[in-house]
Amino acid sequence: MRRALIAAVASVSLGLGVVGIAAPAMATEPVPATDFGLHIPGISTGTDPSTTYGAIRLWDSGVAWGQVNQAKGKYWWNGLDAAIGNANNQGAQILYVLGGTPTWSATNKKQGVYPNKGAASMPKLADWKTWVKAVVQRYGSSIESYQIWNEANLSTMWQGTPKQMAQLTKEAYKIIKAGDPTAKVVAASSTVRLTSAYNKFFPAYLKELKKVGTPVDAYAVHTYPAGPGTPATRAQLITTVNADIKKAGVPVKPLWDTEVNYGIAGPGGGNPHQTIDGAQAANWVADTYLDNNRLGVDRSYWYFWAPSNPLLGIQMNDGTAGATGFQTVQGWLKDSYASCTTGSVNVCNLTGRFPAVVAWTDSGSAAYTVPDFATTMCDAMNSCTPVAPGSAITIGDGPKWFGTVTS
Repeated sequence: MRRALIAAVASVSLGLGVVGIAAPAMATEPVPATDFGLHIPGISTGTDPSTTYGAIRLWDSGVAWGQVNQAKGKYWWNGLDAAIGNANNQGAQILYVLGGTPTWSATNKKQGVYPNKGAASMPKLADWKTWVKAVVQRYGSSIESYQIWNEANLSTMWQGTPKQMAQLTKEAYKIIKAGDPTAKVVAASSTVRLTSAYNKFFPAYLKELKKVGTPVDAYAVHTYPAGPGTPATRAQLITTVNADIKKAGVPVKPLWDTEVNYGIAGPGGGNPHQTIDGAQAANWVADTYLDNNRLGVDRSYWYFWAPSNPLLGIQMNDGTAGATGFQTVQGWLKDSYASCTTGSVNVCNLTGRFPAVVAWTDSGSAAYTVPDFATTMCDAMNSCTPVAPGSAITIGDGPKWFGTVTS
């Protein structure tokens, strides 16, 4: 894994007493820029986010297999060339999604409509291998990692079997590693919030991957909560995923969350859309990346950086509170060694660049004692105020950074 985890015993001073909490995940490597990923639909036309980010996932950006390889043996590389070139110029590591099936290669053209008819169908295996080889040969080290498929537990995206997806994964792994041994292969993603679809596909896919040698470098899920959900709801989904991975008996590998946002309506009519903006949006974005460090998620890609979209609960674009939270949490975590604990107050102790602590709750509020070294407290909107070391304060689900700011 990117960060080896070492068990340790810890406690944190909360108000008037000392409350025991879970053992921290102690990092042997600093938090890298690639932990902070984005989707940028306009990347091929030059969109350059005002926030820093370390990784980009190429999906919903007009460069899927069927959009590039529009006929057997014929490729329209212009869009993908531009997307990869722009992302590389912006210093981002690229995760490219290899699926879904072009209409001309679909074994059932009636399965799936996005981004083309037949996209959810099992492709002809020879066509799949030819496609993967063509991408790897063309782009080489310009692509850091390859994801096999998008949301393969959903019938809109995949109507083959878990066994067939494992077969596609195995064949792609062999081709990718032969062409670029340093490239990472990421499993097909599963959306966790749709419980029945997730339960039907994800454990079975892990089982089939194990049968063929688990040919991936990372597992992948999408952790959108149900419409009214919060970061605490997302944390429960991650706990479920980790339990399923352990139960499957597959090798320990990094877990990537390759799409995340909040407030998306559904599942069903009882989970309406919610809009999250202002300080709450910044808090929830920061919570997401802090939770990754305490729950064992190695990388997340925020969906997405673009003008306002009514589908999404948190908007992220120039000047939005979500973008401020994304930038702020990177400033807290990136290049630091993060040792994080779960308790009535969640805590990340940060070392490496300078000592700091970030504290927040899953929900509600709790008493917290300001660290002895801290003279400044900052929130996810990057608003900072003086604070007295050792003083008692109240912490809520809006994370607070404690440290010393020098001019």
